[in-house]
Parts: sequence; structure tokens; C-alpha cells
Amino acid sequence: MSTAASFDPASLIYNDAGLIPCIAQDEASGEVLMMAWMNADAVARTLETRRVTYWSRSRQAFWIKGETSGHVQELVDLRVDCDRDCLLALVRQTGAACHTNRRSCFYTALREGGEVELMKPMD
Repeated sequence: MSTAASFDPASLIYNDAGLIPCIAQDEASGEVLMMAWMNADAVARTLETRRVTYWSRSRQAFWIKGETSGHVQELVDLRVDCDRDCLLALVRQTGAACHTNRRSCFYTALREGGEVELMKPMD
């Protein structure tokens, strides 16, 4: 383990739209919850507030996970992949991560030429 070096969100590699994918994973269970986009400001806000903040491409606005739904993602650790073009947010998830009210956005498996629903919406 090395000591922490200073970090600048501008040091990440963003796509042509100025965005980087961020995968949210439950820190306790290891379950992959969702993928959403961040820009440099969303990365900085996430690190500053410890509330995971994404960039909504459809609304062209910041989206603090759980701000309206109550399904908050509290940041435990933010990690950068080896190419610096993808992030992994280890989070404490309150409630559903998916807008369909499922724990994870990855609730459909492709098996034997068909789709299998792995989980129902949460109560």
C-alpha cells in the first residue's frame, strides 16, 4: 500500500461528452447495483459530500442518488480502473438502486436464448 497522493478529477479520462462510467457496488455484499455517468464536477461533489452524485444525460443536471427517492448511496470508497476511464463506487445502499424499485439494475439474465427476470421490485 502506498500513501495517498493528491487527486484531480481532471486526471481521469472522459468520453467526448465529458463523462466517465461509474459502477456502483454494495460494499458489504459485493453486489453490482448499477452503472451511471459522472462528469468531473460530479466526481468532485461525490468525494466532497460522500453522497454519490451522477450526471443525468437526459436532464443535463446533477443527480444525487436518493435525493428524491430516499434510496441513498453513501460513498465508502471511490476507485479508478487501470486505464483511468471507469470508476467503481463502493457504497452503502439504502433501498433499491434501480429506478424500477429493484435492488440492482442488473435483474435480467440472458439464458438459453431468452431473458430471465432474476428479481422482482422491492416492497
